[in-house]
Amino acid sequence: MAKRTIKKDKTDEVVTRQTIEDEHRIRKAFSDKDWAEIKSSDSWVIFKVMAEFVEGFEKLSKIGPCVTIFGSARTKPSNVYYKMAEDIAYKLVQHGYGVVTGGGPGIMEAGNKGANRAGGKSVGLNIFLPFEQKGNIYIDPDKLITFDYFFVRKVMFMKYSQGFIVMPGGFGTMDELMEALTLIQTKKIGRFPLVLVGKKFWKGWLSWVKDSLLEDGMIHEDDLNLFSIVDTPEAAVKVIDDFYSKYLLSPNF
Repeated sequence: MAKRTIKKDKTDEVVTRQTIEDEHRIRKAFSDKDWAEIKSSDSWVIFKVMAEFVEGFEKLSKIGPCVTIFGSARTKPSNVYYKMAEDIAYKLVQHGYGVVTGGGPGIMEAGNKGANRAGGKSVGLNIFLPFEQKGNIYIDPDKLITFDYFFVRKVMFMKYSQGFIVMPGGFGTMDELMEALTLIQTKKIGRFPLVLVGKKFWKGWLSWVKDSLLEDGMIHEDDLNLFSIVDTPEAAVKVIDDFYSKYLLSPNF
């Protein structure tokens, strides 16, 4: 009983500290700043952003054709989707691609693990988070980059990926998927294959897209062709291969 009380007290302490920090950020955002403070703060951010872009471009320009695998960081190794992601990554390497992930645990770890097991390039674009996400052990040491800014990291995913494999995931996974769809739809980037894995998982999302977005005229029916939904590793890799064969294209490296 004493152990439970101690654990609860620690949890309450963490929640309280987080609440105080959140309140401080909110108040700080509305506080007045003088010109010197604004100039100093913004200039430092600009240099940090530039440094992240430079490091990303320098390292990733050398990796060759790669496919990015997205998915939940909370997926356990015993989960069927973890095993599928590892298998997909393994097969992608066999088909001549390297694998890029967000560098963390869960599906990301599975992707890097599969690429590593197949002897291919295993890239991790990690990010500093409050929960102290660390790069997983299956990333090539010279291909791990850790970012402070999500938007810089997103540019790297888009610029250096020949395709996206989107496994089941949460807000971060949805964010990457919707950004890719938006950029392709608006022709801000060239089209590349987007493969959603797990028909059961994506069923509700697809119904919402059709019944709400399409039905209300917010997207065009052709936009439904911008992505594929499959159920097996073999089908996922086939979409990538067929895409480049269909358009008589080769990966952009």
